[in-house]
Amino acid sequence: MATVYLGLGSNKGDRLENLRAAIKALPPLVEVRKVSSVYESAPMYHETQDNFFNIALHGHTSLTPFNLFKLAKEIERQVGRTDSFENGPREIDIDILLFDNLILNTPELTIPHPRMHERPFVLVPLEEIASRVEHPVLGREIIDLWDEQQGGAGVVWEMRERV
Repeated sequence: MATVYLGLGSNKGDRLENLRAAIKALPPLVEVRKVSSVYESAPMYHETQDNFFNIALHGHTSLTPFNLFKLAKEIERQVGRTDSFENGPREIDIDILLFDNLILNTPELTIPHPRMHERPFVLVPLEEIASRVEHPVLGREIIDLWDEQQGGAGVVWEMRERV
């Protein structure tokens, strides 16, 4: 089974419930092993939208990377994701951050996620559950990437409640 790390975010509708619904939809195809705290962050690319709730998830799966990507898109539809502009508001977003030590670059899927190392809203929750995991392209641990982002500047809040 492959070890995977997913990033989930929501800034539209009931953000916490959207995250919960997405996590509940992963089994049995993804065995959820660990889920980070929920963090709130300001939108990064289009600032005139609501804040996001973000989490990172560690799991195991027998799916191929492409089938995991298809599953993520299906769960997004099930949770109620509607069309929006790129980086716009969304009910749920599920990104494959890491898939074992795989390096994959195709028109439809890039692993590791190509911008994860520059996004505090990804690195803060990921560092909580995978601080010593190495980024296979950069050859650096998540905690080092997190440190470069000023320890998650722009991530404004950690919820005490877990999803």
